Amino acid sequence: MLGSEAGGQTLSLSLGHGSLQGARVWIPDCVEVWRVAEITRDYKEGDDILHLRLEDGSALAYPIEFQLPPLCNPDCLSGADDLVALSYLHEPAVLHSLRRRFLEANAIYTYCGIILVAINPYKPLPIYEEEVIYAYSGREMGDMDPHIFALAEEAYKQMVRFGKNQSLIISGESGAGKTASAKYAMRYFTTVGGCLGHSSMEEKVLASSPIMEAFGNAKTIRNDNSSRFGKYIEIGFSQAHVTGAIIKTYLLEKSRVTFQVKAERNYHIFYQLCASATLPELQGLGLRGAESFHYTCQGQCTMAQGTNDAADLDSTRHAFSLLGVPEANQLELFSILAAILHLGNIVVRGRDRRGDGCFVEPADEALGLFCTLLGVEASQVMRWLCHRKLVTAGETYLKPLSRQQALNSQDALAKHMYGQVFRWIVSRVNRALRSLEGHHTCIGILDIYGFEMFEQNSFEQFCINYANEKLQQLFNLHVFKLEQEEYVTEEIPWVFVDFCDNQPCIELIEGRLGILDLLNEECKMPQGSDRSWAQKLYQTHLSSSHFQKPKRPTDAFIVCHFAGKVEYQCDGFVEKNRDAVPEELVGLLRASKSALLAELFLEEGDGPVSLQSRRSSGPRMAGRPSRRSLPSSQKSKKSISSQFKASLNRLMETLGSTTPHYIRCIKPNDGKQPFVFDSRRAVEQLRACGVLETIRISASGYPSRWTYQEFLERYRALVSREELMGTDEKQICSLALERLLQDPSKYQCGKSKVFFRAGQVAYLEDLRYRRLRAACTLLQRHLRGWLARRRFGRARAAAVCLQRHARGMLARRFARMLRRTRAAVMLQKTLRMVLARRSYLRVRQAVITIQAFARGMFARHLYQQMVWHQKAVVIQAAVRGWLARTRYSRLRGAVIYLQCCYRRVQARRELRRLRVEARSVEHYKQLHKGMEIKVIQLQCRLDEQAQEKQRLVEQLSGLNAAHAEEVQCLRAELQQLREDAARDAQVQQLQERLAELERHSMKSCLGQEVEELRQRLAEVEAMKLQLGEERDALVQRMSEQSQDLEEQHQRAVQESQGLLQELEEERARYQSLVQEYARLEQGYENLRDEVAFHRQSTLRRSPSSESFLGSESSYLSSMSTAPSRDGSDQQAEASGDAIGGQWGGGDKWTVPCSDYGDSCALGLLAGSWSHQGGLSAVVLVLVPSTGCCANPCLCTQGLEERWQPVPEGLQPQPSGEVLLNGGMGQDPFEKAYLLLLGQLNAVNEELARTREELRRSKAPVEPEERKPLDFLKRRNIAEMLGLGRSPERAAVDDDLKHAYDAVQVANRLLASQLQEEKQQHEEEVEGLHLNIYSLKQLSQQQAALIHDLQRDQGQEGLQHHVLRLKEENWELAQKLEKQERTTLKLQKQLRAYVKQIQELTVKREATGPAQELAASAVVLSRSPMVPSLAGLSQAMLAWRMEDKGRIIKAIITDYKPQSSPGALPDLPAYVLFLCFRHADHCCDEPRARSLLDAAIDAIKRVMKKHSDDFDMVVLWLANTCRLLNCLRQYSQDESYWQGNTARQNEHRLQNVDPQSSCHSLGALSVQLYQQLIRTAEKRLKPMIVAAMLESEPIQGLSSSCPPGHRQSSAAPAHTLPELLQQLGSFRAALDRHGLAPSVGHQALRQLLFLISGTTLNYLLLRKDTCSWSRGIQLRYNISQLEQWLRAEGLQQSGAREVLEPLVQAAQLLQVKKVTEEDAGALCSLCTVLSPQQVVKILRAYTPAVGLEERISPSFISSVEKQLQDQYGGGPSQLLVDTSHLFPVHLPFTSSPLHLDELRIPDALDLAFLVRL
Repeated sequence: MLGSEAGGQTLSLSLGHGSLQGARVWIPDCVEVWRVAEITRDYKEGDDILHLRLEDGSALAYPIEFQLPPLCNPDCLSGADDLVALSYLHEPAVLHSLRRRFLEANAIYTYCGIILVAINPYKPLPIYEEEVIYAYSGREMGDMDPHIFALAEEAYKQMVRFGKNQSLIISGESGAGKTASAKYAMRYFTTVGGCLGHSSMEEKVLASSPIMEAFGNAKTIRNDNSSRFGKYIEIGFSQAHVTGAIIKTYLLEKSRVTFQVKAERNYHIFYQLCASATLPELQGLGLRGAESFHYTCQGQCTMAQGTNDAADLDSTRHAFSLLGVPEANQLELFSILAAILHLGNIVVRGRDRRGDGCFVEPADEALGLFCTLLGVEASQVMRWLCHRKLVTAGETYLKPLSRQQALNSQDALAKHMYGQVFRWIVSRVNRALRSLEGHHTCIGILDIYGFEMFEQNSFEQFCINYANEKLQQLFNLHVFKLEQEEYVTEEIPWVFVDFCDNQPCIELIEGRLGILDLLNEECKMPQGSDRSWAQKLYQTHLSSSHFQKPKRPTDAFIVCHFAGKVEYQCDGFVEKNRDAVPEELVGLLRASKSALLAELFLEEGDGPVSLQSRRSSGPRMAGRPSRRSLPSSQKSKKSISSQFKASLNRLMETLGSTTPHYIRCIKPNDGKQPFVFDSRRAVEQLRACGVLETIRISASGYPSRWTYQEFLERYRALVSREELMGTDEKQICSLALERLLQDPSKYQCGKSKVFFRAGQVAYLEDLRYRRLRAACTLLQRHLRGWLARRRFGRARAAAVCLQRHARGMLARRFARMLRRTRAAVMLQKTLRMVLARRSYLRVRQAVITIQAFARGMFARHLYQQMVWHQKAVVIQAAVRGWLARTRYSRLRGAVIYLQCCYRRVQARRELRRLRVEARSVEHYKQLHKGMEIKVIQLQCRLDEQAQEKQRLVEQLSGLNAAHAEEVQCLRAELQQLREDAARDAQVQQLQERLAELERHSMKSCLGQEVEELRQRLAEVEAMKLQLGEERDALVQRMSEQSQDLEEQHQRAVQESQGLLQELEEERARYQSLVQEYARLEQGYENLRDEVAFHRQSTLRRSPSSESFLGSESSYLSSMSTAPSRDGSDQQAEASGDAIGGQWGGGDKWTVPCSDYGDSCALGLLAGSWSHQGGLSAVVLVLVPSTGCCANPCLCTQGLEERWQPVPEGLQPQPSGEVLLNGGMGQDPFEKAYLLLLGQLNAVNEELARTREELRRSKAPVEPEERKPLDFLKRRNIAEMLGLGRSPERAAVDDDLKHAYDAVQVANRLLASQLQEEKQQHEEEVEGLHLNIYSLKQLSQQQAALIHDLQRDQGQEGLQHHVLRLKEENWELAQKLEKQERTTLKLQKQLRAYVKQIQELTVKREATGPAQELAASAVVLSRSPMVPSLAGLSQAMLAWRMEDKGRIIKAIITDYKPQSSPGALPDLPAYVLFLCFRHADHCCDEPRARSLLDAAIDAIKRVMKKHSDDFDMVVLWLANTCRLLNCLRQYSQDESYWQGNTARQNEHRLQNVDPQSSCHSLGALSVQLYQQLIRTAEKRLKPMIVAAMLESEPIQGLSSSCPPGHRQSSAAPAHTLPELLQQLGSFRAALDRHGLAPSVGHQALRQLLFLISGTTLNYLLLRKDTCSWSRGIQLRYNISQLEQWLRAEGLQQSGAREVLEPLVQAAQLLQVKKVTEEDAGALCSLCTVLSPQQVVKILRAYTPAVGLEERISPSFISSVEKQLQDQYGGGPSQLLVDTSHLFPVHLPFTSSPLHLDELRIPDALDLAFLVRL
């Protein structure tokens, strides 16, 4: 045994270092294989007994026979990542390390030199996600924990780096996890390698696995998904990308088709078909349950645990579809498989008892189904199942078969059919995975059976073990070669030892006259049998050391393999090697009507015939077999062993040409229990898979190897100060080793490493432990002394303090007693004084009361007498007055009657006189022309009198009110007097009662008073109790209310958090939709480029058409709103013909006008203005706009009759009716909003008209320069065309002169009324504004939510929209060409009209300036331009449509910030907005939208070109956000006007609604933000792990890291300062380009999340980082990040929160982890980490040697249980998803810059833009 061989050597080596007492050794055990024991007595050479103490405390006397027991490794080396790093290399050390890693750390992967040992956990682990794949990608093999991905990455890296083919050899027992390992390796290669040119190749490679598992895997006793064949998958690569794959199979176990042992199943595909028998397409196959078929029920296990056969069939069919197998071929394949099942159910009966013949019933149901499914004749099948044809030299005979022979023939046919099906499936898979262009390099994955040794071993086990012998030989050669190359490279003198070569065993099997040769020779014999073959073996190979004969007299033989002796039973070897199939039955199948079946059984001479050709040839009739169907003896068919040997030799040649990488899969137990380790089973597999052979080869030399840097970092404590003075690390290590290890043979110093013999690292670890222990003892001594002195000082200070406080307390107690005595005396004195004073006051009050009642009684008597006298006087006065008034009223009525009679007579006379005068009114008017003025003056006087009357009425009302108040006061005084009188009566009664009371005795009075006082005291007590109860009730109520309020507050907080979370989810969903839209848009661009490429040869475009094709999306979006150009052209031509005007040339202005509902646009073509202010040529242009009348002549006539100048700045607004009509399909909230918006626009129009009329009445006379334009404004169309005015209008009426003064007065009155109405109107409008604003906010919120929902639904149709756009491109191109032709035609007509205008102008000049305006004509124009230069604000850039490309090129495509050093960082955004304002001012919405769409496309192209330039991405993100904010700031939405100044409000957009453009820019901003994050991640990712985990800012802590881990000796590529510098450069770039601070904070938060997540992922995947020292380093690095955040002012940005998981992980590495209290504290600490992450860190934690104890499994279980109880047992993610993007919020920030103050540098070359 390896352990015993190495044990004596290591123990004897340890004798030279001192006493062995206390050392631990391994001793054999029958249950655990090896167990630990401690030496209790020192051992001396020659002793026969070794005194040991076992782990349970019992003593043991271990006899020493040949070898000493092997020593145990130090605890720091146990559980190492690489078993070769163990100091003592032997079998028990390997077994213990694997068991410890598997059970305590749940680590299933371990390195053993070049081998990766993989133990099946029988439990799904979260270590195979895509994040883990990317974590291992690009890393060195020693940087991360052992993993199959690390080995796959090493193979992939060597293939890419050196261009050499690689191979992964995966072996192990059934159930060890070989198939799963191969699938994980394939997934890694397809994920990392990607695909080149074939988007579905990755899916095809992965889809081959379920097909091969369905047809080649089965349930066995040891494994539910055991591969019953060997396969070699060769994945081809070209330029490091996957291009295809090829699958080669070896030795399919065909015997399983017809026979299964108990508790095993047939191949999965049969059970999948039976489980899906109810499918419509499978009902014609006659399938039933698996228990109904003989071939699937022999194992009595038709169901496998955890397997869904019906779902697996769906996966298999889906994989077939991915690989290109048609549905018809699949159904035909399933028919053949169903036929195999029915073939097993055919009943063969014997004719007699002797069994000489047999027959099959013609009515056999299974026979009928078999023949129907395969398309063969039932009679032929019945014949050849029961007969055999013998061909002699001259005749042919039919030989009947016995029943057993017929059954054997039936099983042979079933096995042959399934073998052909399996071969066809492999060929179809290879055809689908084959690459047309081939591959340059490849990586092979060999998933082959491991060494098998059962109780009954047959031909299959022999072939499997033969293959493993060949693979072990290849492995030994490779390991020995690598070991020798290591020593040669380091120039270490080493005697090359011989290793265990298994070539003799291989020669025994495959050599001349070997086992296979004798087997093939026996198969050629007509009467060959297994017994005769066994005898030949005994005769030939008994002399071989690797061949033995069993002691039992059976036909068997024993082969001594490298893994042990295996006994093979010869029964069945010859028959299985022949693999004979009745040729008659095969001939029947070749003649089948099934095209697929005929293809499966093509003869070797036949060429490949496709299924289509066979189907086209029609059905084939089954005739008699041809002469080619001869017996197998006449054919040179190769045996199974020959075929296997040839394929195995080819495999060895293939593997020999590659660089192999080995994966040994270990099955930990036979019960398939998760994380249960059976040491006996593990040792058997370790011996069989070659792991111990690797250990033996390594142990024979210098197994422990350290670089000089690692040695110094680990053992610096053992190096003296003088040795450290050297500068060369090699010299320092050599001097230290000469002193520590006196024997030079125990170590060797190479070029870059130091090599140690077995056991020397353990000795150095013991020395280091002692040195550190002595240093710790010294530190503890000084520390304990300091603690004792500090404790004594604290105790003495505490005693002094207690004495001081005690004395003070006594003094204060005495002073308190004195104060209380003095207070008691004072209280007594005061109480006595109070009682005396109370008695005196009571008597005094009684006397005063008696006096008051007496005086009141006398006063009331006097008052009563006065009242009676006053009442008598009042009655007398009233009676006398009534008599006088009666008399006066009679006299007054008589006088009035006389006056009325007289006045009636006078009025009749006056009426007659006025009738006479009425006839001469006209004359009276001529004489009195100024009477109106007098009437107005009288009216004014009447108004003044009315005002005076109003004033007097107000004074009278004031006097009445004062009088009423005075009367009320008098009444109040009277009431008070009455109350005083009543009170006097009461006083008198009280005085009487007092007199009576005085007559009673004083004793009764005092008793009553005492009783009353008692009652009052009782009432007071009761009231006190009641108040106390009320107080308690109030307190309880307040507490309940406070609890309710707290609960309401918590609910509100939870609801707010829920709303915030929903908002974040909505943002994330929106950004994901934006990202999906960007992807679809990219696809659309690719389609557009393809269309443009196809159209390039057929279409010739002008520059305008090219610009159109450059922004097709913007053109399509604007087609729905822009008017039809063709219709405008036709209207223009019709209008020109009707008016009969002439065309002219010159600059263009457009004057919008509106008259009584007619909407037209008036364009003015003006020539050059003369210096004298004259107009040389004026041409009016009428442009009918949308909604104008169809007849341009009527529109022109309306303008001639009623043409009024439009107020400056007033633009036509859509009415509410139009808005409602346009939104019939919208939401009700949007309709209500549109209705309110229409009403608001109507109110704004009315208000604007009122203000304009008022401004006109007060405006001064315009300057002289505006006379030409004012002349045009004040004239109507007829005057401008030269029509004269009538002479009557030139005369001035004399009546106006006389009425001038009256008109002035009326104007003043009207002005005052207008002012009042204006103020009232403005107040009403302001109220409406407020109401509409509130409703608008509510509507916007609801509409935003509805819009998001509609947008989510609308995004689903983007792909359809892209396809539709491709179809519409041709139609749009035709329309564009038509418009170009129309434009050329109109340009020609325009030139002709210009020539006519010039000729007409010359004629008019000759005739005189009086007829200058008669030559003007009214024409139509297509493009609206600026109305007037004098009335515009200086905040826009005038541009033309053909200048769009130049603008985009200047400020986007070719823009470089370096060329304009003093310019604003967001200058392009401002320039674009100024151009947008010009288009808005011109009411040209299509032009504005096309500009923005072209800008968006250009920015996307620039970003695609400079995707890795961080500064460029930041620049255009900032400009996009600035342009978006400008559109919002200057829009009609009042919510964005809060920060605007008055000048900025003047520059608001009037005509174009920027809402859709804002949506496009918002989506572009999100895309740019995501690209910004991706660009920053590319720079940060290579730096994170090196800076956060590998760099050591705190020197000296690395020496505490445990040895034995594969680590890279190179220094970290990046440090933490470099990472902080990179973050600082990102922050500087964000600030330099003017990006909003909140967006920058979000970006930095995302980057810190990447840093935190990546660091935490690598911490979870690397066991060497999970230590106390690494936790300190990590916490220091995090503190540096936090300090950087504070220095940059980013505390409130949320970046600190994303670092919390990493902070908790660092704290987890530093806290104590021993007791249950520690477990509870740990669970309360880790609130952000998931339970899975906490457990993973605890399992991977490596304690410091000699300072910490290893974490016990019970502690980890306790923590895991508490975490599950705290967070629930739901699934949690192990690794952090670093690709997750937080939803970005782009806030609105108003620009403080005034647009008219913007300065554009000359370097931008924008001189063609006119600044207005």
